[in-house]
Amino acid sequence: MYFKDFPSFIYQFKVGNTNKTSLVKDITRNIRFRRDVLANITVYDEYDIVDGETPEIIAEKLYGDAQYHWIIMLANDRYDYIEDFPLAEYQLVRVIAAKYPGTENNIHHYVDANGFVVNSNAPGAVSVSNADDERNKNESKRRIKIISKNIINTILKDYKDLI
Repeated sequence: MYFKDFPSFIYQFKVGNTNKTSLVKDITRNIRFRRDVLANITVYDEYDIVDGETPEIIAEKLYGDAQYHWIIMLANDRYDYIEDFPLAEYQLVRVIAAKYPGTENNIHHYVDANGFVVNSNAPGAVSVSNADDERNKNESKRRIKIISKNIINTILKDYKDLI
């Protein structure tokens, strides 16, 4: 739905010795939410993504339409389904095994009581393994903003106006 109303243009390209043309969407448009909408804390709630949930599943669950997945992504400045959303546990286990073969329990870094990275000899320093570091990064992606269902029509109108 996000790109549906974007304008199209004719794109010319060459395949071998043949010139071809194709009608393509102008995806270079940069449509974002108005900052005043996101700055107003009353228009959104926080939501913790459950293992296996995609933006489409969340949009269907909360807005009744999977096509509004782009609202979830833009509201959270997330653009990559793989890098910007938490992995399911089985996927995370595979990533850790591939990234740290045989060294997943080695020390990655140390943190203090406030969670700041410190030297190993700092007072109260606690080690964080490679696997724990990956788990912490993955968990940090779980909490997202959910735009209130009450203003979806305003968001859609703003979107149409910006196109």
